[in-house]
Amino acid sequence: VGRPVMGDAGPIAVPQGAQISFGADGTISAIPQGEGPEAMVDVGRIKLVTPDQQALVRGDDGLFRAPPNEDGEPGALPADEDARLVSGALEGSNVSAVDAMVSMIDVARRYDMQMKMLSTADENAQRANSILSIQG
Repeated sequence: VGRPVMGDAGPIAVPQGAQISFGADGTISAIPQGEGPEAMVDVGRIKLVTPDQQALVRGDDGLFRAPPNEDGEPGALPADEDARLVSGALEGSNVSAVDAMVSMIDVARRYDMQMKMLSTADENAQRANSILSIQG
Protein backbone atom coordinates (compact mmCIF):
# COMPACT_ATOMS: atom_id res chain seq x y z
CA VAL A 1 0.00 0.00 0.00
CA GLY A 2 1.34 3.44 -0.83
CA ARG A 3 4.14 4.56 -3.08
CA PRO A 4 7.27 2.45 -3.60
CA VAL A 5 10.38 3.50 -1.72
CA MET A 6 13.38 3.58 -4.02
CA GLY A 7 16.55 1.90 -2.86
CA ASP A 8 20.01 1.81 -4.37
CA ALA A 9 18.94 -1.22 -6.44
CA GLY A 10 15.30 -0.32 -7.12
CA PRO A 11 12.08 -0.48 -5.07
CA ILE A 12 12.44 -1.82 -1.52
CA ALA A 13 10.10 -4.57 -0.27
CA VAL A 14 9.53 -4.74 3.49
CA PRO A 15 7.98 -7.92 4.94
CA GLN A 16 4.32 -7.48 5.93
CA GLY A 17 3.88 -6.74 9.65
CA ALA A 18 7.60 -6.38 10.33
CA GLN A 19 9.03 -3.86 12.79
CA ILE A 20 11.28 -1.55 10.84
CA SER A 21 14.05 0.87 11.75
CA PHE A 22 16.06 3.32 9.67
CA GLY A 23 19.76 4.08 9.87
CA ALA A 24 21.27 7.51 9.21
CA ASP A 25 22.73 6.20 5.94
CA GLY A 26 19.25 5.10 4.78
CA THR A 27 19.62 1.43 5.70
CA ILE A 28 16.25 -0.20 6.46
CA SER A 29 16.31 -3.04 8.98
CA ALA A 30 13.33 -5.25 9.75
CA ILE A 31 12.38 -7.70 12.47
CA PRO A 32 9.82 -10.15 11.02
CA GLN A 33 6.50 -10.38 12.84
CA GLY A 34 6.70 -12.71 15.85
CA GLU A 35 10.52 -12.78 15.88
CA GLY A 36 13.00 -11.36 18.38
CA PRO A 37 15.66 -8.67 17.85
CA GLU A 38 18.23 -11.34 16.92
CA ALA A 39 16.22 -11.98 13.72
CA MET A 40 16.83 -8.42 12.44
CA VAL A 41 17.76 -8.31 8.76
CA ASP A 42 18.66 -5.48 6.38
CA VAL A 43 15.99 -5.26 3.69
CA GLY A 44 17.53 -2.45 1.68
CA ARG A 45 18.95 1.02 1.67
CA ILE A 46 16.93 4.10 0.75
CA LYS A 47 18.49 5.97 -2.14
CA LEU A 48 19.36 9.37 -0.66
CA VAL A 49 19.88 12.16 -3.19
CA THR A 50 20.54 15.89 -3.11
CA PRO A 51 18.68 17.25 -6.16
CA ASP A 52 19.20 20.60 -7.83
CA GLN A 53 15.94 22.17 -6.69
CA GLN A 54 15.76 24.44 -9.75
CA ALA A 55 15.90 21.41 -12.07
CA LEU A 56 13.05 19.47 -10.43
CA VAL A 57 9.83 19.23 -12.44
CA ARG A 58 6.43 19.21 -10.70
CA GLY A 59 4.09 16.55 -12.05
CA ASP A 60 0.30 16.75 -12.42
CA ASP A 61 0.03 14.57 -9.29
CA GLY A 62 1.89 17.16 -7.19
CA LEU A 63 5.09 15.10 -6.92
CA PHE A 64 8.48 16.49 -7.90
CA ARG A 65 10.63 14.51 -10.32
CA ALA A 66 14.00 14.75 -11.99
CA PRO A 67 13.78 16.20 -15.51
CA PRO A 68 13.49 13.60 -18.30
CA ASN A 69 16.67 12.47 -20.07
CA GLU A 70 17.44 12.90 -23.79
CA ASP A 71 15.25 9.91 -24.68
CA GLY A 72 12.26 11.41 -22.86
CA GLU A 73 12.41 8.75 -20.15
CA PRO A 74 12.10 9.70 -16.46
CA GLY A 75 15.40 11.04 -15.18
CA ALA A 76 17.33 9.37 -12.37
CA LEU A 77 19.32 11.24 -9.75
CA PRO A 78 22.68 9.95 -8.51
CA ALA A 79 22.94 8.75 -4.90
CA ASP A 80 24.59 11.21 -2.50
CA GLU A 81 26.81 9.44 0.05
CA ASP A 82 26.92 12.61 2.20
CA ALA A 83 23.11 12.84 2.56
CA ARG A 84 21.74 11.66 5.91
CA LEU A 85 18.35 10.45 7.09
CA VAL A 86 16.94 11.60 10.43
CA SER A 87 14.88 8.77 11.89
CA GLY A 88 11.90 9.59 14.09
CA ALA A 89 11.79 13.26 13.07
CA LEU A 90 8.70 14.96 11.74
CA GLU A 91 9.26 17.50 9.00
CA GLY A 92 7.54 20.79 9.60
CA SER A 93 5.33 22.50 7.07
CA ASN A 94 6.87 25.09 4.78
CA VAL A 95 3.54 26.95 4.71
CA SER A 96 2.15 29.13 7.47
CA ALA A 97 -1.60 28.58 7.67
CA VAL A 98 -2.14 32.00 9.25
CA ASP A 99 -0.13 33.82 6.56
CA ALA A 100 -1.95 31.90 3.82
CA MET A 101 -5.35 32.76 5.32
CA VAL A 102 -4.47 36.46 5.69
CA SER A 103 -3.25 36.49 2.09
CA MET A 104 -6.47 34.86 0.87
CA ILE A 105 -8.59 37.39 2.76
CA ASP A 106 -6.53 40.23 1.28
CA VAL A 107 -6.97 38.85 -2.24
CA ALA A 108 -10.74 38.46 -1.70
CA ARG A 109 -11.03 42.06 -0.48
CA ARG A 110 -9.03 43.36 -3.43
CA TYR A 111 -11.24 41.37 -5.80
CA ASP A 112 -14.39 42.85 -4.22
CA MET A 113 -12.91 46.35 -4.48
CA GLN A 114 -12.04 45.83 -8.16
CA MET A 115 -15.54 44.52 -8.89
CA LYS A 116 -17.12 47.56 -7.18
CA MET A 117 -14.86 49.86 -9.19
CA LEU A 118 -15.88 48.16 -12.45
CA SER A 119 -19.54 48.35 -11.47
CA THR A 120 -19.21 52.07 -10.65
CA ALA A 121 -17.40 52.72 -13.93
CA ASP A 122 -20.17 50.90 -15.81
CA GLU A 123 -22.86 52.94 -14.03
CA ASN A 124 -20.99 56.18 -14.85
CA ALA A 125 -20.76 55.17 -18.51
CA GLN A 126 -24.51 54.42 -18.62
CA ARG A 127 -25.33 57.79 -17.02
CA ALA A 128 -23.05 59.60 -19.47
CA ASN A 129 -24.76 57.83 -22.39
CA SER A 130 -28.22 58.74 -21.10
CA ILE A 131 -27.20 62.41 -20.66
CA LEU A 132 -25.78 62.49 -24.20
CA SER A 133 -28.88 60.84 -25.65
CA ILE A 134 -31.18 63.34 -23.86
CA GLN A 135 -29.18 66.32 -25.18
CA GLY A 136 -28.74 64.93 -28.67
